[in-house]
Amino acid sequence: MRILVITGEFPPMQGGVGDYTREIGLALCELGCEVRVATSTEGGPAPGLTVHPVVERWNWGCWRTLLDLIDRHQPDVVHIQYQAAAYAMHPAINLLPRRLGWLGESRPRTAVTFHDLKVPYLFPKAGKLRRWVVNELASQSDAAITTNREDFEKLQRELGSAPALIPIGSNIEPRLPTGFDRGAWRARWGTGPGDLLLCTFGFVHQRKGVDTLLRALSLLASEPAGPPNPRLLMIGGQTGASDPTNVAYLEQIQILITGLGLEERVQWTGYVPPEEVTASFQAADLCVLPFRDGVSFLHGTFHAALAHGVPIVTTQPRVRLPELVDGGNVFLVPPDVPQALADAIRRLADAPDLRRALGEGAQSLSAQFRWDRIAADTLDLYRSLGPGS
Repeated sequence: MRILVITGEFPPMQGGVGDYTREIGLALCELGCEVRVATSTEGGPAPGLTVHPVVERWNWGCWRTLLDLIDRHQPDVVHIQYQAAAYAMHPAINLLPRRLGWLGESRPRTAVTFHDLKVPYLFPKAGKLRRWVVNELASQSDAAITTNREDFEKLQRELGSAPALIPIGSNIEPRLPTGFDRGAWRARWGTGPGDLLLCTFGFVHQRKGVDTLLRALSLLASEPAGPPNPRLLMIGGQTGASDPTNVAYLEQIQILITGLGLEERVQWTGYVPPEEVTASFQAADLCVLPFRDGVSFLHGTFHAALAHGVPIVTTQPRVRLPELVDGGNVFLVPPDVPQALADAIRRLADAPDLRRALGEGAQSLSAQFRWDRIAADTLDLYRSLGPGS
């Protein structure tokens, strides 16, 4: 089967959607598919995939570029990876499936994976029209895919019919650098053998609750009988390539770090190779992911922590997620409550057996989100669509 995947970002651009596209593309190739990727001009090559970094701007002009690729390579399926910010908040990509419908019987089947359901910017006071263009993308595609239970339920209400639900997986394969020494790696970040090293992963974004984590760290550092020398390692790039709001939030976070007097306790790895992400996870005692909207399987950062088998403290989900077992594979706290987060960290700092059990539970859960399973489910969905009409 010939597949053209369209994505607004692709490595070396920093962003989870680009990393997802690389992983799902490679996994589909393993199943015998021919996969091409159409992306922004900032995208680069990827061993095992044919990448076309040909789109200069994601406005109406991108249609001509994409239609030319489709005409030349005749894919069976065009699969859009949708996140509004990755397309510069422009609606051109939302209307592409309708445009492809004008091709008649020769058109490829279309699918869209919603990495979130955020609406694009159209013009001031666009109001309901912004939601309409997202629903238009879903309804005009032959298949709409959500990656998590929350978006599945929301899109089902919007459309009046059920989309597919196919999860994402970890974009970081656990692989330690040669000669990894945990003690030496911790010392690299100013952490001694008996100190408490926390970590969090991914771009700094308002929905990730980094401010809550910093306030919890401040509470722990101010307690005379608290965990010894608590420190925080921020793993990965700071803002990513797609969402400009991350820059403004990062500025707020940097001001907060200074205001709380945490400059010596917070360390940043910056954007690093995958094996250094693995090393950083393994050096830490706890991974803390205090999502403001509650934990969800839409977050690649959460999947990465699960895959690395680290004990995870995160926030209670908005909808019931039966896969999560509080105290079994995650440790849950309410969102936006620094004291509750500090209390949970303190408890786990004094309970190495519980931390070990949480890490084992996390790694066991991650087996449900392997890329071979995700690709097989995606290919089954493609096959169910039948020829375009």
